Amino acid sequence: MPSPSAANPLPADHHVHSEWSWDALAGSMERTCERAVAIGLPSLAFTEHADFTPSLLRPDDTVPDAWRPLVNGPVLTPPELDLDGYLECLHRCRDRFPGLRILSGVELGEPHRHDHRAAALLKTGGFDRVLASVHCLPVGGGFRDVSALYRERPASAVVRDHLVETLTLIDRFDDFDVLAHIDYPVRYWPADADPYDPVGFEDDYRTVLRALGRAGKALEINTSVPLHPLVVRWWHQEGGQAVTFASDAHDPSSLARGFAEASATAESCGFRAGARLTDFWRRR
Repeated sequence: MPSPSAANPLPADHHVHSEWSWDALAGSMERTCERAVAIGLPSLAFTEHADFTPSLLRPDDTVPDAWRPLVNGPVLTPPELDLDGYLECLHRCRDRFPGLRILSGVELGEPHRHDHRAAALLKTGGFDRVLASVHCLPVGGGFRDVSALYRERPASAVVRDHLVETLTLIDRFDDFDVLAHIDYPVRYWPADADPYDPVGFEDDYRTVLRALGRAGKALEINTSVPLHPLVVRWWHQEGGQAVTFASDAHDPSSLARGFAEASATAESCGFRAGARLTDFWRRR
């Protein structure tokens, strides 16, 4: 990753996970903060998972040993976020790293389908950043993670179904700041399918982006699998007002990965940094 400079500092990382996210088996809040200081990152938000949707497993799914206590029959039920433990660790890191702006946060999985539980957590947590995301889609009488659906549906159908569910989220749930990884299915794009090309889904993306813009939310440029520049450009064309940058790091080494390239993409698509390094980037 290119080193930041005074002229081109790294933007804040608004989507980071630590040991307080159930799926971040290599996560560490303190080591991630150490990494942030080492690379010159001005700010980060620990947006730990609050996943309320039990996920149906397939017989051929491989489950890490650490997750086996979460499995009952064919269903994996994510644990609740340990809010007290998370906040205590957050305050400890703020004391240890006073020069680093550390924001509290949460990533709500399918909150439109669990609105009462999501509202209760938000009221208690008082988070600085709230992300909303879709990881699981309806299947049969339950839900399954997108990563497993490519074994059941055509690749194009998985992307379109995910965007339809994302549109439903935006329409039904308002209490969030940022839409996380609009292109989540691309992470698991099957090797035997035709190459992924966002142009084939332009109308679907634009429909979601228009709704997101009307709702006054920000779009996340997630660098886990870099969001295609075309989607960022469509966001600007559809009236999008703001973007954030997200490594979606589940371990310290992944913090702010690809941010130099992502910030260049955002700038070329019509967004610019705010007055403070911790601000959302706004449209020019």
